[in-house]
Amino acid sequence: MPGPPPTQTAQPNPKPKNRCRRLLLFLAPPLLAVAVALLLGASTNPLPRWFLRLLLGPKSSVLRPAEPRPVADRSPEPGRPPCVLWMAPFASGGGYCSEAWSYVAALDAHAAAGAGQNFTLAIAHHGDLESPEFWFGLPEPSKNLAYRLAATRCELARAVVVCHSEPGAWYPPMYEALPCPPTGYQEPAFVIGRTMFETDRVSPEHVRRCNQMDAVWVPTDFHVSTFVKSGVDRTKVVKVVQGVDVEFFDPAKHVAFPLPIGVPVMLSEDSGLEHGHPKGRGFVFLSVFKWEQRKGWDVLLRAFLQEFSGADDVVLYLLINAYHSDTNFSGKIRRFVKESNIEEPVEGWAEVRVIDEHVPQSALPSLYKAADAFVLPTRGEGWGRPVVEAMAMSLPVIVTNWSGPTEYLTEENGYPLDIDKLTEVTEGPFKGHLCAEPSVGHLRDLMRHVVGATEEARSKGKKAREDMMERFSPEIVARIVADKIQQALVNSQSTED
Repeated sequence: MPGPPPTQTAQPNPKPKNRCRRLLLFLAPPLLAVAVALLLGASTNPLPRWFLRLLLGPKSSVLRPAEPRPVADRSPEPGRPPCVLWMAPFASGGGYCSEAWSYVAALDAHAAAGAGQNFTLAIAHHGDLESPEFWFGLPEPSKNLAYRLAATRCELARAVVVCHSEPGAWYPPMYEALPCPPTGYQEPAFVIGRTMFETDRVSPEHVRRCNQMDAVWVPTDFHVSTFVKSGVDRTKVVKVVQGVDVEFFDPAKHVAFPLPIGVPVMLSEDSGLEHGHPKGRGFVFLSVFKWEQRKGWDVLLRAFLQEFSGADDVVLYLLINAYHSDTNFSGKIRRFVKESNIEEPVEGWAEVRVIDEHVPQSALPSLYKAADAFVLPTRGEGWGRPVVEAMAMSLPVIVTNWSGPTEYLTEENGYPLDIDKLTEVTEGPFKGHLCAEPSVGHLRDLMRHVVGATEEARSKGKKAREDMMERFSPEIVARIVADKIQQALVNSQSTED
C-alpha cells in the first residue's frame, strides 16, 4: 500500500496558465545522477550510488562519458519531437516496477512497429528502493532497453512526465526519494500521476497530491470510483488498464520448473518430507505474494490446512517476498498455525513448501507452468500482477472478487472468491479504511473443487489466456497509452496557446 501521510508537507507552486517558454534540454541519466548525489549528501546509505553504477554500467554516458555533456542544454531544437519522461521504480521488483516495465516496453515496441508516435520515450528510476536481485534477474533485452531509454534526451518544457508510483513519492516527496516531476510542476508541459490504492478510499493527503496533477491514471473502474468518491477531481481521473506480456508469459515457450523446490513446513520430525523428499507431485497450488496481511496469507493457510491433509496428494507452494520483515517465513507460518489453534489432521498436515531461493524474472513463467492452479485470497489489490501473469500462462486462478481483479476476473476465466464482509483497518496510516475479508469456507470449497475438476479448470485457464491476449496484450495496451499521451500533448498545447 502507499506509504503513510506526513504530518506536514510543503505546498507546491501552482502551474501557471501561461507557461514559461524556457526550454530545459536535459539527459535523464545525468539528472538522475545529480539527484542521487544530492540524496547521498544527506544519507549514509551507499545503495543508491552503487545501484546507479549497476543500472547504467559501462554503457552509460553518465559515469564514463565519452565526452563532456552538460546536464542542461538550453538551446532550442524546434524539430525535436516532444518527449515522454516515464519516472518509476524500474529496478525495485515491486508491483509499480513490473507495471512500468510493461508500459515502456509496449510503447517502445509500438514505436518500432511504425505506429506513428510523434514523441520520444525516456525513463528514470524513481520511487521504491532498488533491488539488485531483481535487476540481475531481468532478461538481457530488458536491461538493454533500460540502458537505451535512460540515455534518451528529453526536452522537459515540452515533455509529458509520468510519475508512476504511490503519491507519497511525488514532488515534493514525503520521504527520501528522487522527486517526480524532477523540477516541480511548473516546468513540464503536462504531468500525469499513475497510481492505485487497495482499500475503499484514498487518504486526504494523497487526494491533494492527485489533484495537483494534470491527470491521474488508475487501472480499473474500481479505482475510478474510489478516487472520485474520495475527492479527486473527476475530470482528471482516467482509467488506463495494465498490460501483461503474453509473449513472455506463454506456456508454449517454457518448460515447467522441476519440482520439488523450497523447504517443507508443518511436518512431523519423522517425515521424509522434512529432508525435502516429496511423496509425489500431486496437484500443485501456487501463490506469489509479499509477506503482508493484505495478501491474505493467513486466509490461504487456514483454508488449505483445514481442507486438506496428508491423505490428499496436493501441495501448496509459496513464493514469498519480504515486506518490512525478515525472511524466516517457515517460522512465521508455524507460529501462525500454533497461535491459531489449527488442529493437525489424523493423517498429518498437507504439504506446504516455501520457496526459499530467489526466482529471477526470467524463470517465473517456468514456475507458473509447474503449477496446476494459482490462488491468492487477497484483501485488496491495485491490479494483481501475479494473477494476470498466471492467467497468461493458462492457469486457473482463485482470487478474491474485490478491488483490482474485478477488472479482469470472471466466472468464465477463473474462480472468483467471495468475501464475507468489508473490514475496517484498525491501525496504521490507513486506519478507518475498509478492505475485503475473503471467505475461508468458500476458499476451501473452491480449492477442493479445482483439485477434482481438472478438465473444467484447464478450460478456464485456456479462457484466461485468451482474455489476457484480447484485452491486455502489450499491443492493445500500448495503443491505449499512446492515445492518452496524444491527448495530453494536445491538452498541453492548448494550455500554452
